[in-house]
Amino acid sequence: MTATAARGVLARSDEIARIIARLAHEIVEPNEAQEGLVVLGVRRGGEALAVRLAAEIERISGRKPALGFLNINLYRDDRIMHELPESQIPVDVAGRMVVVVDDVLYTGRTIRSALDAVTDLGRPAAIRLCVLVDRGLRELPIQPDYVGRFTPTSPNQRVKVVLSPQSSTSDEVTILGHADADPS
Repeated sequence: MTATAARGVLARSDEIARIIARLAHEIVEPNEAQEGLVVLGVRRGGEALAVRLAAEIERISGRKPALGFLNINLYRDDRIMHELPESQIPVDVAGRMVVVVDDVLYTGRTIRSALDAVTDLGRPAAIRLCVLVDRGLRELPIQPDYVGRFTPTSPNQRVKVVLSPQSSTSDEVTILGHADADPS
């Protein structure tokens, strides 16, 4: 790893585990979140975070939330299509509190697509947004309810999240400058 990339490390495994524990506590704190909670990870980036959040919510509350995953390709407005597994929605979302989970919040377009996907499934009692990293620079008026870390960035930077479904020493969040950015 170059010195530039090393300085761009935002969080490593232990800190990420603490952030996930804090986010889980914030999610279950309101009484209405105790019953019928549905955690939906946005496919690819939000999947591992959703799995870890659901496990932590069960550990602290004693109640296992419904856990599912959203494929938002049909709802995108930027014509970027990724080969993704289909959505997996374990329960009817109508009347339930749904927490949409993604790793990084940037322009807001992915979350707008996720909101469209959720509302096509039914009418939840509430939809909340949980992200590991909010990097700012929104194009749409979307704000997260639960934020692991707010890190202002510039458009030429990229936030890279390496996160496993279970805590791992390889878990890491880094900021890459334009020259360091991975084009994927």
